[in-house]
Amino acid sequence: MGDFLDIFKNIKHRKPSGIFCPRCASPKIHSLSSFDLWLTPQSYVCDECGYKGLLVMELDKNTDEKEEET
Repeated sequence: MGDFLDIFKNIKHRKPSGIFCPRCASPKIHSLSSFDLWLTPQSYVCDECGYKGLLVMELDKNTDEKEEET
């Protein structure tokens, strides 16, 4: 149970990271509407390829640093 609580503490306090389009990996992706998260789930649109959807890729800096060390 302690591990479960640690995971939520880390998610809550982690620094925001960059988001990327899951189709073309472009960082030029933004929220579709200002009403997202108020009435509906947050939707995104990519300026590069036109992707519209709920999913985005997120860069985790800790993971990248660990991979470079190994």
